[in-house]
Amino acid sequence: MPAIVEGDDEGLYVLKFRGAGQGPRALIAELLAGEIARLLKLPVPEIVFMELPVELARTEPDPEIQALIGASGGLNLALDYLPGSITFDPLVYQPDADLASAIVWFDAFVCNVDRTARNVNMLLWHRHLWLIDHGAALYFHHDWNRRDGQASTPFPLIKDHVLLRFAGALGAADARLKPLLSRDELSSLVELIPDAWFAADAGAPGAAEQREGYLDFFCERLKDSEVFVREAIRAREAHP
Repeated sequence: MPAIVEGDDEGLYVLKFRGAGQGPRALIAELLAGEIARLLKLPVPEIVFMELPVELARTEPDPEIQALIGASGGLNLALDYLPGSITFDPLVYQPDADLASAIVWFDAFVCNVDRTARNVNMLLWHRHLWLIDHGAALYFHHDWNRRDGQASTPFPLIKDHVLLRFAGALGAADARLKPLLSRDELSSLVELIPDAWFAADAGAPGAAEQREGYLDFFCERLKDSEVFVREAIRAREAHP
């Protein structure tokens, strides 16, 4: 349950609560996937860290929202609010093959289970497409003990991607996008994750090992990108 809030810079943001849903892992996915999309020159609203004073819960009459604010005091994540934007509808707007292919490639790379007809997670703003809501990506991090080998697997759920039928340039997208992601740049993104967001579950690795796990996942997946690109092409041919 995100909220539209005003920051101390007087700007409006969509706040993602640390205490909601799947907790900090969703914020980590939102941060990493969103900033990877930016490196790929894809349109993503500005992502910022936002401190939420727990005292705000005292003035909230709804007990459920009050509990959510109380559980989310401290550092959270927010995206720039796009006023007047509307949900993407392929009957209204059809991206060209290059943009559609780049978005499909990106979602396969980060294993984003959304961006389907049920949950498109794209907005149209000033006649341009914007990507939002990546909290469901990187699902491997919900079970660190089973992460081995995940980076080199295809992403069969790409068959449900709402833009797949427009993505007629996946091979070209792979050649164009891979050079935009270097180990150093990915390492810098991983270092952005606040220590407080790392899982403290019994048996989970420590913060340093989790950072290394994210970086290894991205680098391995990038190296073996032909695996998920081939799967996306196969899915597109099977469901033209």
